[in-house]
Amino acid sequence: MGNLTGKKVFITGAEQGIGRAAAEQLIKAGCDIYIHYHSGEEGPKALVELAHSLGQKAAYGYADLIAEEEVEHLVRSGAEFLGGIDILINNVGGIVGRKWLGEIDRLFWQTVIDVNMTTMLNVTQSVLPLLKAAPEGASIVNLASLAGRSGGHSGSLVYSTTKGAVLTWTRSLAAELGEHGIRVNAVAPGLILGTRFHHRHTTKESAEETIHAIPLGRAGTPEDVARVITFLAAEYDGFVSGATIDVNGGIYRM
Repeated sequence: MGNLTGKKVFITGAEQGIGRAAAEQLIKAGCDIYIHYHSGEEGPKALVELAHSLGQKAAYGYADLIAEEEVEHLVRSGAEFLGGIDILINNVGGIVGRKWLGEIDRLFWQTVIDVNMTTMLNVTQSVLPLLKAAPEGASIVNLASLAGRSGGHSGSLVYSTTKGAVLTWTRSLAAELGEHGIRVNAVAPGLILGTRFHHRHTTKESAEETIHAIPLGRAGTPEDVARVITFLAAEYDGFVSGATIDVNGGIYRM
């Protein structure tokens, strides 16, 4: 695994949950980091303080990642602060709400696509020239979901569809960007408690039912996913590309 000391990371949606845990682990691994947030500065502020306490660089900025101009401004600010970008963590995404097929209108359909796919397109396009310029190769890690593998629970049709698309996006992008020394991989978390996603959209009863079926007998934590993200981030000079690592306690095996 590559040495992350001094590597320059741009991460989206790191104010809480998996994004925050991943940013923390990357900082502890020696990275300088620019943190995107969309709601709440408490998490980014704490991460900046952690980085500074370790003698590393960190800053954060707000943007609506569906808006191209805001993304371009954010990426420009991050690149200027860091002096380049070696690693991109596309963490932003969400279910938005549970709707069954007969309830899905065009606005909801487009909103979920924008949250999970348009954001990833906008950020990756803006960061691409910087990743190509990374002197020792670069790494992209995309956050997918077990729902993209298995289809998800009832009411998550559109979300599951977009997360399945993220898996295909990852494989296709790995083929396209390999010649530039850019590795592209994905992480597909299962039930990860301690995140805004499950606080809002998973009932206690549903979580308990899922945990009962998990071979390891527990739900995952943001830190479980963050460790895998950190490994894939360090593959900026490795040979793992186009892969998806499942982090689900063995409930889905492929």
